[in-house]
Amino acid sequence: MCILSNIPPHSFVPQGISHKKTDTCPTVKVISRKVTMYVEPERVFLHLFAKETYTYWLDSNHVESNLSRFSFMGTNDGPLSRVISYETATKQIKIKDSTGQTEVTESIFDYLDRELYSMQQESTELPFDFNGGFVGYFGYELKAECGASLHHTAATPDAMFIYADRLLAFDHQEKCIYLVSIVPIHDPASADLWFESMEQKLKNLPLQPALEIPNTGDVKQPLSFHLSQSHSQYVDSIEACKQYILDGETYEICLTNRIHTRENFDPMLTYRILREINPAPYSAFFKFHDLSILCSSPERFLKIDQNRLVEAKPIKGTIARGSDSEEDMRLAEQLRSSEKDRAENLMIVDLLRNDLGLVCETGSIRVPKLMAIESYQTVHQMVSTIQGTLRPELSGIDCIRAAFPGGSMTGAPKLRTMTFIDELETNARGIYSGAIGFLGLNGTIDLNIVIRTIVMSPQTTTIGVGGAIVSLSDPEQEFEEILLKGHALIKALTISRYGKFDDQLWTLHETKA
Repeated sequence: MCILSNIPPHSFVPQGISHKKTDTCPTVKVISRKVTMYVEPERVFLHLFAKETYTYWLDSNHVESNLSRFSFMGTNDGPLSRVISYETATKQIKIKDSTGQTEVTESIFDYLDRELYSMQQESTELPFDFNGGFVGYFGYELKAECGASLHHTAATPDAMFIYADRLLAFDHQEKCIYLVSIVPIHDPASADLWFESMEQKLKNLPLQPALEIPNTGDVKQPLSFHLSQSHSQYVDSIEACKQYILDGETYEICLTNRIHTRENFDPMLTYRILREINPAPYSAFFKFHDLSILCSSPERFLKIDQNRLVEAKPIKGTIARGSDSEEDMRLAEQLRSSEKDRAENLMIVDLLRNDLGLVCETGSIRVPKLMAIESYQTVHQMVSTIQGTLRPELSGIDCIRAAFPGGSMTGAPKLRTMTFIDELETNARGIYSGAIGFLGLNGTIDLNIVIRTIVMSPQTTTIGVGGAIVSLSDPEQEFEEILLKGHALIKALTISRYGKFDDQLWTLHETKA
């Protein structure tokens, strides 16, 4: 099956400033130092960064060869650092740095493309791709700048990034730490002071604090969670999806829901619990003032390396782990042979082959892994890998624009299907269904798909859940699947409140709070 886009292959034209083949004079320089000692990332983050107002941790706590060997962390305390937030409805970018705040009006994609181009640096001496740059997220509603329309308005910014001019990179394989600093081209020695200071902090770091969960005594009131769409509303939406498919309007629709509560939690404590009970290769923790993101995503959206190799790893197909090894193997094989899940996965593979075909060299698109089963703490997933080589005149930002949002979170054909999603879903998705990761000064990119994620603000704590609807979908099974996907996140929240987890400690209501 080949799913056609609205744009024929190789007609993609960058929407931003055309600067891909001109020369530039870099204004900054990337300097690094390898520290042979190794300290666990969690211990470092807790003591050096957890209390910062703006901070990030790209956390590969489920380490796999060639997938998640490195973790990165830092804050916005460097002399060149800044915090960027963006609203797509107004195209307003707010830039906060050490001198105050400024605002500009332009697409976040154009801004990031220009900034990365002006500071581009090769970093062949580093064993990892990220040599400093922007760290943060693209929210789902940025689809309005990628060919779709803006229908719902998110309560959170549509994009937020920290310009990381200082970072720590942890090599989980070689057990060492790299310090990376971006400095003005005329002042390379300024990195040394930070290197010396950070090395001393690492050498004198206190022991990792134990998980201290408040003693609440007797539980008189279980945690109360609510669905944005009730069971009956969600099942009705699934039936509507199946009718669109029957009518030939679409092949597959990723339908989502939200689990939310007005309860407040300790973000750092909850994330420590989450990474322990649900480790994942593309996890992340962000704190943007009073907005916290706790992500345990198993899914890669886009990776671009220094050789311009583009890779996407969509997930379609999920089943719970078994209670023993025999049941676990049986469930994995059940997923592998599921006609419905294989159909879902194949359609998204075709969609992403088309998306990458818009920006990759002719003949470079390939699928080295099709419908492979990957196993995580709580679920088995069906995962495919699509690769291509980015065309020389295009940038990584051009690639993001062509492929965003990730096809596994939309369905196929993408643009047409997103109009049905707008009609059926009652809220903006916000950060959920978007992408989290880094944009390096050397042209590299690594972004996940924002799933298995808790978003905390002073007003609400939200978990996005969803699944692909195809003609073979059973509405009740689809509803059970979204509850499965939210289970580890609810468990982490419950443990962070009560120090334990069982079904008496939380309730899920089918109406809004």
